[in-house]
Amino acid sequence: MFATLTQIGLPLALILIMTGVGMSLRPSNFRDVLRAPKAFFVGTAAQLLLLPAIAVLLISLFGLQAELAVGLFILALCPGGTTSNLYSYLCKADVGLSVSLTAIVGFITPFTLPLLAAWAINFYLGENTAFELPLVRTWLTLMIVSVIPVLLGMLIRAKWPNFAHRAQPIISRFSVLVLAALIISIAVDLGDDFWHYMLLSGPAALTLNIITMAAGYLLGRYLLHNEQQARTICLEVGLQNGTLALLITTGILHNTAMSIAPSSYSILMFFTASLFTWWVLKRQRPLKDSSL
Repeated sequence: MFATLTQIGLPLALILIMTGVGMSLRPSNFRDVLRAPKAFFVGTAAQLLLLPAIAVLLISLFGLQAELAVGLFILALCPGGTTSNLYSYLCKADVGLSVSLTAIVGFITPFTLPLLAAWAINFYLGENTAFELPLVRTWLTLMIVSVIPVLLGMLIRAKWPNFAHRAQPIISRFSVLVLAALIISIAVDLGDDFWHYMLLSGPAALTLNIITMAAGYLLGRYLLHNEQQARTICLEVGLQNGTLALLITTGILHNTAMSIAPSSYSILMFFTASLFTWWVLKRQRPLKDSSL
């Protein structure tokens, strides 16, 4: 059951999820990036550079070792997902910027993730480890489950915009269900060790989530001077595509222990994102009331 889910169900689910990202894209999203590229570059730098760097620091500070360290680092290499787009809408952020960052960083990830994940395996497990990330296979897998579906989703939106509009919220809910099913399957597969690993990796995962969300928000506020864009970057950096991380750890590397940190992060990020959404909307309401 677990092998079937990770080898067949997980890639198919990711293809559907990333098709949903493509269906939310409009040509105007890319024009907006070209007209005002600063927000896009700040968000991309925070996602591709700041997040992995903070992950390495926290792995060292919390003393994570072996598979737990590799798993958290792989999670930090993943782009945002449909969840970040949904929360950007809920907290009245810049949804166009959110979707653009999710899609374009998703185009870059197939080239960065395999190389950096291979480095992490050698660094945290040692050069003589039996685990080896097949670079070409990983690259092809990421292209098939992320880049091509986004392009397909854009085509569907262009041909059938009404269908794309109706399908997007369904796909967002589906992505949450897939992630929950995966985490439950990992817990069953690991048995009693699951909670032991969760206690070890949970504090580091929560700290990574909080620090990166705060850093993303502050970067947006002080570099862009735009509240909506600051909210977007906060969520894009803080809400990772945990499903993609689990595809790498369970589907390609076949190591459930590596999946613990991405699993704990994926659970915790919903709570922190919900708290952030509540906080920004609460702050916004008194401002509106005072202007009446």
